[in-house]
This record gives sequence, C-alpha cells and structure tokens, in this order.
Amino acid sequence: MREPMVKVNPERLWNSLMALAEIGATAKGGVRRLALTDMDRRGRDQVCQWFREARLEVRIDRIGNIFARREGTNPNAPAVATGSHIDTQPNGGKFDGNYGVLAGLEVLRRLEECGIATEHPLEVCVWTNEEGSRFTPVMMGSGVWAGAIDETLALNAVDREGLSVFGELQRIGYAGAVPCGPSVDRPAYAAYFETHIEQGPVLEEARVPIGEVIGALGQRWFDVMVCGMDAHAGPTPMALRKDAVLASAHLIAQVNAIALAHAPHGRGTVGSVRVEPNSRNVIAGFAQLSVDFRHPDAAGLDAMETALRAEAQALASRSGLGIDIVKVSEFVPCAFDCRCRQAVADSAAALGLQSMPIVSGAGHDAVYLARRSPAGMIFIPCKDGISHNEIEDALPEHIEAGANVLLGAMLAIAKAQ
Repeated sequence: MREPMVKVNPERLWNSLMALAEIGATAKGGVRRLALTDMDRRGRDQVCQWFREARLEVRIDRIGNIFARREGTNPNAPAVATGSHIDTQPNGGKFDGNYGVLAGLEVLRRLEECGIATEHPLEVCVWTNEEGSRFTPVMMGSGVWAGAIDETLALNAVDREGLSVFGELQRIGYAGAVPCGPSVDRPAYAAYFETHIEQGPVLEEARVPIGEVIGALGQRWFDVMVCGMDAHAGPTPMALRKDAVLASAHLIAQVNAIALAHAPHGRGTVGSVRVEPNSRNVIAGFAQLSVDFRHPDAAGLDAMETALRAEAQALASRSGLGIDIVKVSEFVPCAFDCRCRQAVADSAAALGLQSMPIVSGAGHDAVYLARRSPAGMIFIPCKDGISHNEIEDALPEHIEAGANVLLGAMLAIAKAQ
C-alpha cells in the first residue's frame, strides 16, 4: 500500500473532541449525554454543523442515524464509511464513541482541504443509542440499519419515564425521512472502519499504539433466579436454612471460575444482584443475579453456558432450592473482514507505528455493520484501560496515530486519485 498522501490535523481533531466534551460536561471531567436528550440534540447539532462546514452532504434516517457524505469520482461505487456514536453513559468519558465520529470527520476535512479525490464516496456515520443507557436494546441505530433489530420495535422502545424513541426523535428534531439500511441508491458499504479507544488495558500494557481488531467477543446474558425460604436469622439453625443469598454466592464464584477455565478470552461477570426481602435479620428467600458470559467463538459460549447450568442443577439438588436460568440476550461472536484488517495493519506500518492483533471484549456498532458490509476496527490505548467512567482518558499522540491509520486504511479501499 502506498504511504498515506496526507495526515490529519492533530490540533483540530483534539480541539473538536474537547469542544464536543463540553456538551454535557460533568464536574469530574466526564460527559453525560444520554441518547435523544437535549444534550444529545446539542451534540448532534454541533457535529452536523462541522459536517456542513466541511462541505459534506448530511442525511438522517428514521431511527436518527446521521450520515455525512463526500462524493467520489465513480457514482456507481459503494461508499467507504467510518463512524461511531456520540451518546454516552450516565457518567461517561470524552472519547468512547466520540473519537470514532470525529476521527472520521477529520479524515474527510483533510481530504477536502488537500483536494484529494477518491473513486469511492466516503461517509461518516453517527449511530443512534449505541450505549443503551436510556433505551434498550443497545447499539440500536446500527442494529436497525443492519436489519438485526426491528425498526418498529426500536422506535416504540421507552425509557423509565415512558418516553418513546420515536417521540424523542421528533422532539429533538432528528426523526429523519431516509429509510433505514442499505438501498438501491445507497448500497451496503465497500468497507466500514470504526476507530475507538480500547476500553481495556492490553495495548497500554504492551506499549503498542495501534490495535488491529480481529473480532469481537460473543456475548450471552442470563438472569438467574434463586428461590429459597424467608426465615428469621436468629432462631433458624444453619443446617435447616434455605438461603438464597448463600446459593447465589456459590453461583457467583462459579461464574468467575468458568471464565477462568476458558482463558485467555473467556469473560464472566455478575454485575447485578437483587435480594428479597433485603432485611438485615431475615434469611433471604429470593435472589436474582445477572450473568454476562463472553467468548470469541460459539463453542466456547456453549461450554460456558453448559457449565453454569450444570452447576445450578447440582446446587439445586443438594440444597433443595429452586434455581431457574433464563437467557435474556445474545450477540454472536464477530470476526472482522480480512481485507479491512490488512488495510489497518498496512496503514500502521506505512506510518511507522507498531500494531498488534487484538480482540474486542465490548460490543460496538461495527459488529452490526459487519453483517451487511466488510468491517474492521482500529483500537488505541486508553489510560489504565478505564472507560464508561468520567476519568476515561487518552493521549493526544494516540488520538492522532489512530486517525492517521484510519485515513490510510480508508484511502487504500476508496482508491485515492
């Protein structure tokens, strides 16, 4: 691959990130900009203003996804795209999602400034409700675009106050008229790249600035209900108790053990526990816990689920408690496109940047895009591997490096002229 003909403007990219971070800024230096709130509207308005200032065509689809397009010399060629999201967690950071959108904007800004034409059109995508903090399901906009989430179901989703996605899109002015998904005049992408902070510690630990993301872990989420019997904490002998919390503690330890047995990429997390009656001097008769399993292949997920169900059955048999496991969500493992991965590796090498293959432990919009278009991701380090946190941070030199790798990868497929 030829060396990139142009590089991004690092100061402008950094300043754009900091300006967007002011919209919904928190006292600890983070960002609270939940999907389809007034802050999200302000963020969208700012990004769309930057798109138009860069002379990009802006269109909005019915789920509120934003697309900014720079035309290519071949009107029949499918676009090469990049993007991410600008909604955040309730106590989110400056870089998660935002970096992917603004790195794409900076790439198109520089190509326009330098008068560099491409055969394929180029697009920057801003996907609606990736975080899923206010509305479920997560990765909603990209999921609807890819046909993985029903559009009507997504538009009718409501938050805790009963406000719907459709109603909030209308309220903030981002209920677009463009049909969702690829179409005859806007076919699936020739390639889609997403640039993102790693949200983990691997790159920082390895002192490598660029991650060539080979795929994303598959995920299975479960609710586990443990039914025992409420009883007084004093008069009830230990041997005669049906303690739902004690049984839950055993299962929590087993979730951890199951993940360790599937190293190095197996993950097991219990992130939520609900206890009833939740009283200090009552042996709990009911507990519900969430289980999040992740693994890079379906066979691994199958084995982890089988192990959990076997542990629960054995525990129920010896304790006399009722244990029920319900699968509530599943994301199949995703392997990214080999050509996209190679474009990332070649671009990093042309820039003299060290890179390494890496697996994404989190879900990203690129996972859904990969169902309709060749897709790849570029990771950069984040400080201490921390994300979904107000103290989330990244170094300016890594921000610049990832955007330059993106520029080179996009040009390799879009064919600069």
